[in-house]
Amino acid sequence: MRTRAIVTATTLAASAALAAPAAAQAAEPQPVTPALAVSRAENAVGSHKAAFAAGAADTFSKRNVLVEKNGASHVHMHRAYRGLQVIGGDVIAHLDTSGALSAVTKTQLAPLTLAATPTLSAAKAVSAASKALGGKATPGATTTLAVDALPATPVLVWRTVITVPDAAGGEGVTHVLVDAHSGKVVDKWADVQTVEGSGTGYNVGTVPLDTTKSGSTYQLKDPVRGGTYTTDMNNRRIGQGQIFTDPDNVWGTGTLSNDQTVAVDAQYSVAETWDYYLEKFGRSGIAGDGKGSYNKVHYGNRYNNAGWSDSCFCMIYGDGDGTTFGPFTSLDVGGHEMTHGVTSRTAGLVYSGESGGLNESMSDIFGTLVEFHSNNAKDVADYLIGETILLDHTPLRYMDDPSKDGASAKCWSSRVGSLDVHYSSGVGNHAFFLLAVGSGAHTINGVAYNSPTCDGSTVAGIGNDKAGAIFYKALTTYMTSNTNYSQARTATLNAARDLYGAGSAEYNATAAAWTAVSVA
Repeated sequence: MRTRAIVTATTLAASAALAAPAAAQAAEPQPVTPALAVSRAENAVGSHKAAFAAGAADTFSKRNVLVEKNGASHVHMHRAYRGLQVIGGDVIAHLDTSGALSAVTKTQLAPLTLAATPTLSAAKAVSAASKALGGKATPGATTTLAVDALPATPVLVWRTVITVPDAAGGEGVTHVLVDAHSGKVVDKWADVQTVEGSGTGYNVGTVPLDTTKSGSTYQLKDPVRGGTYTTDMNNRRIGQGQIFTDPDNVWGTGTLSNDQTVAVDAQYSVAETWDYYLEKFGRSGIAGDGKGSYNKVHYGNRYNNAGWSDSCFCMIYGDGDGTTFGPFTSLDVGGHEMTHGVTSRTAGLVYSGESGGLNESMSDIFGTLVEFHSNNAKDVADYLIGETILLDHTPLRYMDDPSKDGASAKCWSSRVGSLDVHYSSGVGNHAFFLLAVGSGAHTINGVAYNSPTCDGSTVAGIGNDKAGAIFYKALTTYMTSNTNYSQARTATLNAARDLYGAGSAEYNATAAAWTAVSVA
C-alpha cells in the first residue's frame, strides 16, 4: 500500500482573510459570477501561499466553480509545477460572501521542490508499463511528464495509457504512472470505471423518449438533454457504433430479439439521470455545461459489464452472457455510470485505494437515488445495486448490509484501501443507507432491509433527499482527487453544516452514520 497524504481543510482566521477596501465595503455588493469567483481565488493563492502549499514554481488554473445563492463560492483548481500536471495537487478555495478566503481544502501539504528532468525516456516508460501490466501501448495515446503528489514523497512520473485485455473481453484501458527515474509503476487506474455490471425496454418497460427527426427517420438522440444519443456496437468493442434510427419513432419491443430494446433502457436511464441532477441540484448534464454524452449498447460479445469512459465521454453496456447475466442496461446502472462522469468532472476521485471505493460508492448512491426519483413502475426503487442484471435477480451489492454479497466491507478498517474498489465502496454505501434510512429493520417498496451498525449504535435516517443533498455537496464542494473515508466524513459534515447548520439534526445524523461504520 502506498502512503497517502492527508486532505486538509485549512480555516483562515479573520485577520488573515483577504480584506476589501473600505470604499468597496460601503458600495452595493457586486453579483458573484463564476469568473469573479475564479479571479478572487487566484488572488487568494498569491496572498496565502502557505494555505495552498504553493511554491514559486506552481501555477493554478480553474477546474470548476460552485457559487452559492448567498454569494459564497468554492473554486476547485488544478495545480501545475514547472508546467507539469500535479496529480493530487488540486485545491479548493472556499470564499465567503465578501470574497474573502475562508478555508482551503488540499491534499498536498508542502510546496514541491523536486527536479523536473527525467532520466528515463518516455518510450522506456511505456515499455516498462506494458511489461508490468502485461499489455501494450494504446494507439494514439500520449505519454506526458507529471508530478505524483499522492505519496508521502512526491515523484516525477511519466503518465501513459496501456491497453490490457480484461477477463470480460473489454478494452482494459488503464492509466499508468511510471517513475521517471526508476521505471517502476507508481500507480494505475482503469479508464473505464465498471459495475459488476417511447419505446419498450427490457428493464424499464414502456417509457417516453425524446428523439430527433432526421429526414424521413428518427434518431435515438435527445434534443432536450444535450443531444445525448445511443449507438449500436453490434457486438464490437472498437469504434463509436452506429446511432439507432427508426422510421416510426416507436422503439423496442421489450424482448431481446429486438436490437432496440436495450437501447431504450440506456437512453431512458440517461434521461432520468440528467433530470435527477438538474431538478435536485441545478446541474445540467455530466459536466454541468449542458452537453450530452452517449451510450454504446451491444458492446462486445457476451460482455458481462457496464462502464463509464472519460476518453469517449460515454457509457458502455454489455448484453451479458445470457447464462448468468442479462443486459447491463438497468436504471440504477445507468445512473451509476453517469455519476462516474460527474465525479470525474468534480472531485476527480482517483480510481484506486479508498478514493476509488468512494468513487464507486458515489455512483452506487446516486444510481439508487435516480431509481427512486424515476419512480419507474417496472424497475421499482430499492437500495439494491443491479438487482435486475443477474438472471436470478441476486443483487450485485446491498446498501443496507454490504457484507451480504460475501466480499464488500460494511465497516471501515485499515485493510479497506487494499480491497477492489467495488468492495471497498461498501463502507460509503452503508454510511449513506444509515443516513437516509437508518439502522435496524425497514421495509420499503416491498423490500425488507436490516441494517446493522459496527458499534451497536442506533441511527435515525433523514430521508433520501437530505442525505443525497449532503453527499452531492460534499462530492462537488469538499472532496479532492485523493479523499479517503475519514476525509469524506469531514466533507459530508462540512456539507451538512452548510445546508442545515452545525449541530442540526441532519449534521448530527451525518456524524452518527459515519461513526456507525467505524469512520472517525
